[in-house]
Amino acid sequence: MTRILITRPLTETVCDAARALPGAEVEVRALTTPMKPGEMRGALAIFDVILPTLGDFFNAEVFKDMPAPRTRLLANFGVGYNHIDVDAARASGVAVTNTPGAVTDATADIGMMLILMTCRRAGEGERLVRAGRWKGWHPTQMLGTHVSGKTVGIIGMGRIGKAIAKRCHYGFGMEVVFMNRSVVADAGVPARQVADMAELAALADMVVVAVPGGAATHHLIGADLFAAMKPAAHFVNISRGDVVDEAALITALETGQIAGAGLDVYEFEPQVPAALRKMENVTLLPHLGTAARDVRDAMGLMAVENIRAYLAGDPLPNAV
Repeated sequence: MTRILITRPLTETVCDAARALPGAEVEVRALTTPMKPGEMRGALAIFDVILPTLGDFFNAEVFKDMPAPRTRLLANFGVGYNHIDVDAARASGVAVTNTPGAVTDATADIGMMLILMTCRRAGEGERLVRAGRWKGWHPTQMLGTHVSGKTVGIIGMGRIGKAIAKRCHYGFGMEVVFMNRSVVADAGVPARQVADMAELAALADMVVVAVPGGAATHHLIGADLFAAMKPAAHFVNISRGDVVDEAALITALETGQIAGAGLDVYEFEPQVPAALRKMENVTLLPHLGTAARDVRDAMGLMAVENIRAYLAGDPLPNAV
């Protein structure tokens, strides 16, 4: 019997697929909060496979006390796996997989939504109506930034960055400039790769961050980028919260260095700074990037397929 732990409640489609695995005994943790270090150590000792997700910090300290865990696979639910120390896992004999591809379009849609919401002041307008403070239409009411035909600057031209570029160019006629750590031969749309973030910031009317999380990108975005942006430009983050120096972003917004921001992720989520919450020119979403049932089903089924391959002794489809 193979003992499998799913660390958060997932859709029934996913849980049923996991239960249908040959010889599987599946336990679904009822809590929606991240696992604590003691829970993770205990899980490593008694489960053969763990299906963790964002916030379950399987870091080096957790593995340090578990040199020979029973667990042999962490089948991560999500494309991002910066909450897992992959090197520490491997040193303990634990493989790690993720769910790339399944999240691309949903995350890009949220990126486009945030561009539109912050540029056209949609969140502010919705709050105005709900509060009963709307006095009726007039020609200079809530003038925002017209998105069509503007220039979008994308930092990180992977699957999600390319999907955002496609929406911006073909949907809104936007010019696309981007920065990537390696040369991108085909961005999927007419686009120009620039050498650094300062050049991108100077050109863009909207800057969107779509890089993976992890030590290499921690505080990649900070005061230098915001200082280089146009005062009328907007900033959007749909990657990971700690990619952005949140204090520097707050300063840039408070001093008028940039016009607004749209955020789906936060440096210390679920904590969102009061300074951001009180700003009308900031759109704040509760990490909705992949929050669509069919997308979450697809993510979970991909994680289950990784488990199926492990149980069968086959190559892992999405090993990291």
